[in-house]
Amino acid sequence: MIVLDYRDRRPIYEQVIERFEELMFKGVLVQDAKLPSVRSLATELSINPNTIQRAYTELERQGYIYSVKGKGSFVADWSRVRTGMVKEWEKAFDEAVMEGLRIGMTEEEMEARLKRMAKQAAESGRMQDAKERGRFEAAAEGSPGPADGQMTTERGESHD
Repeated sequence: MIVLDYRDRRPIYEQVIERFEELMFKGVLVQDAKLPSVRSLATELSINPNTIQRAYTELERQGYIYSVKGKGSFVADWSRVRTGMVKEWEKAFDEAVMEGLRIGMTEEEMEARLKRMAKQAAESGRMQDAKERGRFEAAAEGSPGPADGQMTTERGESHD
């Protein structure tokens, strides 16, 4: 479900937030989907539960999730948040295109680059999406991960 990179300089809780955001954007986590409990996710990732709690608190503050006392945390209707993020992305994209034109890039060069990047993302994303879906579904049900029943970190360590 979530893969952490312990070599990353960013705090672990920020990586957890980023991974959940990615899962939501990719449609792996849909509205009202139950997230793994703080304790179970902390155990799977072999990190302090306070780290997961901090990530969940921040995700809730940002409007990505909501909590129900005694029931757990769930994915919120974050379509408004996504709309704002899309607008920010569009602005950054437009600025990058204008900068490209300013330095002499042609429309064809930019289009070719965009197609290359989309192809790379599709190729690398398909396999990762399948793994994430399997891990999330297993974690949400409280069972082990997909085929191998284990979670792995970026270092390749396995966690039962």
